[in-house]
Amino acid sequence: MKTWVDTLITEYYKFLQDKTEIITDTGTDWVSISTPFIGAFNDCIEIYVKKSGDIIFLSDDGVTLKNLNLQGVHFNNSPKRKEMFDRILLTYGLEVIDNELIAKTHISNFVQKKHNFLMAIFEINDMYMLSGESVMSMFNDDIKLFFNKNNLIYTTGFQSKGKTGLEFNFDFQIAHANKEIIIEAFNSIDRANMTKFLFSLDDVISIREQISGKDLVGLAIVNDVKKINPDYINALKSRNVEYILWTERDNPENLQKLAA
Repeated sequence: MKTWVDTLITEYYKFLQDKTEIITDTGTDWVSISTPFIGAFNDCIEIYVKKSGDIIFLSDDGVTLKNLNLQGVHFNNSPKRKEMFDRILLTYGLEVIDNELIAKTHISNFVQKKHNFLMAIFEINDMYMLSGESVMSMFNDDIKLFFNKNNLIYTTGFQSKGKTGLEFNFDFQIAHANKEIIIEAFNSIDRANMTKFLFSLDDVISIREQISGKDLVGLAIVNDVKKINPDYINALKSRNVEYILWTERDNPENLQKLAA
């Protein structure tokens, strides 16, 4: 006996079929399948398929990773992010070639493989929706890798008491013989976290210099994948706080800011 659920499922199947558009590129033999599912920028997710004998090749034409890069999500420099990404690829049987998601399957298994391919795209797109805390943790992991690559000895989660008697937390500290560098990581910079950092630094600087007998330098490492309001950089400069833009981290002048 057909139930109301059966009717809804039938309507859903019809919706998927009606909203799926197929375009064949006669020049390349690739077929574009436009699905009713929404991608990162509110456009329909498209996959591309090509048949060779009994084997079907599937591709996203590099769109998934390109969109994530545009949103500031990268994989190569973060172990946690890369682990999540690799797990998705393994779960759904995909590989990456030149930033393009690729899969292949026997024609008899095409339906399941196409479904898996779409599920993988959904999960990879969802990596943009990671909580701010998780994204910040990943950016800090990127910074640790950068420090390790340059043989820098550092402390994470550095705490120091200030002249107000309050205790403040900073992301990193690097101690040299005559200089101490207190570092804050800004995956996303705004008025609130900038003001907090400058206040914290101002409160601890005199106490730290008394305790350590070293000059204290404040430094901000700023993720500039997205455009930064120049007022925040000017605020750092006005307080004589050093900064490193993440995309320029390997520049010699920036490496020198971390040296003794």
